Amino acid sequence: MDGQRLEEWYRLNLSGFYEWEDRPHADKWLLFEDNMGPYLSIDETSLSDGELYTIVTNKEAKGRKGAIVAMVRGTKAEDVTEVLLRIKDRLRHKVKEVTLDMAANMGMIVDRCFTKASQVTDRFHVQKLACDALQDMRIALRWQAIEQENKEMALAKENNISYVSQVLENGDTHRQLLVRSRYLLFKNEDKWTPRQRQRAEILFHYYPSLEVAYKLTMQLKNIYHITKDKKVALTRLARWYNAIEESGFEHFGTVMRSVQAHYKTILNFFDRRATNASAESFNAKIKAFRAQLRGVNNISYFLFRLKNIYA
Repeated sequence: MDGQRLEEWYRLNLSGFYEWEDRPHADKWLLFEDNMGPYLSIDETSLSDGELYTIVTNKEAKGRKGAIVAMVRGTKAEDVTEVLLRIKDRLRHKVKEVTLDMAANMGMIVDRCFTKASQVTDRFHVQKLACDALQDMRIALRWQAIEQENKEMALAKENNISYVSQVLENGDTHRQLLVRSRYLLFKNEDKWTPRQRQRAEILFHYYPSLEVAYKLTMQLKNIYHITKDKKVALTRLARWYNAIEESGFEHFGTVMRSVQAHYKTILNFFDRRATNASAESFNAKIKAFRAQLRGVNNISYFLFRLKNIYA
């Protein structure tokens, strides 16, 4: 028997899929209230063709059996809330903490369903905002360097002379410098290799605004790393706001306003230093399982198999 026929035979006869009581609504929602715990994560993931599902997981299960609390098709707060409110009140009121990203719909879901829980905005989403702002500045400068190079090439052609790009001390042109600096801007300077350190020195010499933006990004990262007390974290965030206002960088102004809008849930991180890493790890497991199956042809059956492994 070939593999495809064996798999089909297993699904139809041995798996118990067609006797599964949740099968009629499995592609819309699944709920496992016995897996509830005091510390939850909520996130979204794509199962197939960009179809998003909101997933609530129990952190204490550590990504193993009993991890899935609920899976709901879509990210609309009303739809997810309707499913989660099916959980008994006494179980929902025992939830102490929920980690989530900065999406407004996730906060609305937690507000309505876990009224006694503390919300913690995931630190990695906050840091990513700052990193994205820094990279946007680098990319904008790269486009300027490309445009300048094109103008110089056109001028050289008009004057009937050969064009030679300016080569910097490390052998990069300005265009190459801005491309090859991408990864070093994600790292603390004490983790740079000798080549990256040399490239950074040249980069910051020619583009001092990037050095200021890099220091702002690392300053936010260090608030999470070295701060233990919530009140101290608030003071350091205030100083970070001031530094951004002095810089005048448009992209970082957007980051600052996003942090200000969520500062209460961001500061809740310093209570237990909780993150949404468990949810991100669980999403990675789902994607790996999907890749192993070479895609999802039957969403209900895929969820049935996820239920057997993780619920």
